[in-house]
Amino acid sequence: MNGKYKKPLLIAAAAGVIALGVWIALQPFNQPAMRKVAALAGIKAQPTVLGWPVSIGTVAGSSGSAGWVDGAAAQARFSDPFGLAIDRDGNVYVADAGENNRIRKITPEGVVSTLAGGPEGFADGTGAAAGFHTPSGMAIDGAGNLFVADTGNNAIRKITPYGVVSTIGGSGVAGYRDGKAGEAQFNGPVGVAVDKAGVVYVADTYNDRIRKITPDGMVGTFAGGAPGYVDGTAAEARFDTPTSVVVDARGNLYVADTSNGALRKLAPDGQVSTLAIAPEDAEKPLLRRPVGLALTHDGFLYVGDIWRGRILQVSPDGSLRGLTGIGVDIEIGDDKSLRFSRPSAVAVDRVGALYVADAVKRTVHRVSPRRDGATAVLAPKAPALVATGSAPGPAGSGAAAPVAAAASRAPAAADGHFPWPFKPQDQRHKVVGTIGEVRGSYGGESRHHFHSGLDVQADMGVPVLAVADEKVSSPLPNWAFGEVGEGMSVDSMAYIHMRVGRTVRDAPLDAARFIMLDDEKGKAARVRVKRGTRFHVGDALGTVNRMFHVHLVYQPGGAEANPLVLPFTGFSDQVAPRIDKVELVDAAGKALARKPGKRVVVARGAGPLGIVVDAYDQADGNAARRKLGLYKVGYQVLRADGTPLAGFEQPLINIEFNKLPPDPESVKLAYADNSGITVYGSARTRFCMW
Repeated sequence: MNGKYKKPLLIAAAAGVIALGVWIALQPFNQPAMRKVAALAGIKAQPTVLGWPVSIGTVAGSSGSAGWVDGAAAQARFSDPFGLAIDRDGNVYVADAGENNRIRKITPEGVVSTLAGGPEGFADGTGAAAGFHTPSGMAIDGAGNLFVADTGNNAIRKITPYGVVSTIGGSGVAGYRDGKAGEAQFNGPVGVAVDKAGVVYVADTYNDRIRKITPDGMVGTFAGGAPGYVDGTAAEARFDTPTSVVVDARGNLYVADTSNGALRKLAPDGQVSTLAIAPEDAEKPLLRRPVGLALTHDGFLYVGDIWRGRILQVSPDGSLRGLTGIGVDIEIGDDKSLRFSRPSAVAVDRVGALYVADAVKRTVHRVSPRRDGATAVLAPKAPALVATGSAPGPAGSGAAAPVAAAASRAPAAADGHFPWPFKPQDQRHKVVGTIGEVRGSYGGESRHHFHSGLDVQADMGVPVLAVADEKVSSPLPNWAFGEVGEGMSVDSMAYIHMRVGRTVRDAPLDAARFIMLDDEKGKAARVRVKRGTRFHVGDALGTVNRMFHVHLVYQPGGAEANPLVLPFTGFSDQVAPRIDKVELVDAAGKALARKPGKRVVVARGAGPLGIVVDAYDQADGNAARRKLGLYKVGYQVLRADGTPLAGFEQPLINIEFNKLPPDPESVKLAYADNSGITVYGSARTRFCMW
């Protein structure tokens, strides 16, 4: 992949000018004081460059560490930092959803505080008296007023610079109704924008419409209707799960049409066109799930795509190009470079800096032009916080003190026993697949990807139950309706190979949390699960499909970890792994010749060698035919008498599946040719060590 698409896949975008747009300046502006001085000085915008080498630094938060902590940037903790907005003074505002439901503020000096919000709820008021339910996208006007898409409350909120919160649209009840602000209804709005005239535009996500709120408090529909993909007039146009909207000074709206994998433009006259869309036949397109949007002064669009964590650019002439991410400036298998997991928001400030909120890693980042030896890390390192429970606030305060959770902490398990995804949840079930096993494709490739979770066996139609108390973070959390790979991600846990939200006969399990959408013939065509939906241990999420197991993925902080670190009740593995064969191979992967009963003779100067091991494991209580993958693979070099050579006193571990490599293509580094599973024509699991 070269990280770039051009027409005819793209339709040219008209250039627009916005009042607060900026160019990513060549000066790094790494120091907060320098950035604030530059903001006050009113640096003029420079022409935007399409494609520039990036340096990514952390502004606030700690990767994978959830919680609510104000203070110094490195000590600060977020739960679900989904939306961003930046004011004229360089203050960064964060819509922190998840368990926090607060609007946070990061000053140019790196101090994090809470502007408004508290426990999940729906209330106007000042500061902590206000209540939000899963705040998402944000926008800011010239007077410093923030506008928030309060997704779980189905409302649009306004926050003054003094933290006074009011509701400017939505009754709090999900629905679709135009009219006066307090009577109008939205359905899980995720994106919001405001123009210079004070008109607020809303990506009414689960109504598949773009709405607007005029300064006199009237709510109307600008474009859209039933979910679909159609360009044309406002009345004819169709969107599918739009999640973000930005507006330029000419009144053009730009929309992240997430489920369609498209970027759309809505002109002032109501004409809708497509700027970019993922090719239908592309297995790994550059653009697939756009969510975050930001505009520059000269009509360039920055895009946060949550599919593979990329930041993209679209130029006014319609060129789509990757800025950073896998396949752009990060090579496959590179687990050292800082990359994004779910860049749900992007924003530009007045001095030319690009900011990114990573909702999964629970961090806020700054993206700057890379210079040799330069670093963009703004938040100094600090000791990790270890508090993991709620703490009382100051005497008489009536508030809870900010609390942090340890990085990548497992979901809570009662008495050290983690529940299974089927009834009875407190008794052992059969494990038929483990993390790191090689998996093939239906096209015949035996080494297509790593198995990314834990397979737990069950009959088709058995209800799949939640194993953790969690809240849906993604605005598009489920996929592949009706296919064998259908599944849903909640937060740290994902469940695959099930009929999401419905029985084996497609009857809904819970109509409030699983919204069924029918086709023109009245047959179930898809199911929606809204961002902010809560599930508790034991809640039914779906039913097992024809794969006869559920695939449980554990992904704390965006990294896929081994689910067996969770203390599943009754699970044990005392069966020793079995090694069937060991081979030495040359640099081309060809096995060195060996006569029966003889040792392999390696010629001097033979070049680099690899070790290929045919091996598998089993779990207690499973049938003997059930082969599982190994957790660790390593080797020792021994003398003829069996004693280890110097440096090999302990096995050298080359492969350890405590977590997965960052990219599925890395599977060919861990597994040798002709390796696979019986489903795809191979009964051997061949590990490769170099």
